[in-house]
Amino acid sequence: MFPFTKSTRVQRELAKIRDEIDSLKILAAQPLIQNIRNRKSPDLLRASEFKVFSQFGDDGIIQYLIHHLAPLPDSFVEFGVENYRESNTRFLLLNDNWRGLVLDSDQNCIRQIQNDEIYWRHTLTAKCAWVTRDNINELLREAGFSDEIGLLNIDIDGNDYWIWEKLDVVDPAIVIAEYNSIFGPDLIVTIPYDPNFARHKAHYSGQFWGASLSALTLLAKRKSYSLVGCNSAGNNAYFVRNDKTDHVRALDAKDAFVDARWR
Repeated sequence: MFPFTKSTRVQRELAKIRDEIDSLKILAAQPLIQNIRNRKSPDLLRASEFKVFSQFGDDGIIQYLIHHLAPLPDSFVEFGVENYRESNTRFLLLNDNWRGLVLDSDQNCIRQIQNDEIYWRHTLTAKCAWVTRDNINELLREAGFSDEIGLLNIDIDGNDYWIWEKLDVVDPAIVIAEYNSIFGPDLIVTIPYDPNFARHKAHYSGQFWGASLSALTLLAKRKSYSLVGCNSAGNNAYFVRNDKTDHVRALDAKDAFVDARWR
């Protein structure tokens, strides 16, 4: 029993340290948020970037949008979150007290989220699911998410285009969709739909996945959204529902495109 008890104690102490570090990171971001609130519409959305929990500078972009597009429903959906330590909505949950649904196909990752202190401190639902265009609407509906939400984040390194095309149970004000910059700014292309798609099985390089920025922009137009920019890392595109675009500038794919430097 003793080794198990000692291990549990260590895990709890590490969790406390992570929690304290998270609190300090959130506190350090407050001056940046205040600056964003006072900023007029930037020429480039990525001028608002900063990183707290996002992989790149998306936390700052999201803060800019939620403050300048307000009022928005304080709810989000994100899928492809792994253990949720690094994500685009964690800062919304902890800093802005939004409620949300996160999905991932790895049960171990979902278990980690559910064992995290944030799971009882905030209104967060974590579900294990392999997301397809045939089950996405039911997954969200079963979790209590329908109608208008503040933000949708799609990042599954595969059928992102096809999932968004079929999704209609929620009406997000902001959509963040990952694009594959290898396809360039001009090509209108996506992978063929395969419900079992896995990028490293599809091609040994792992670079054949997702959709081009132009393809996502055309889909967004059909769904009454406008492209308003991309992050500086060249992987996330930001779309705003057309009834919310008074304080942001719509762009075409060629002007918004950022070529990713990472591998």
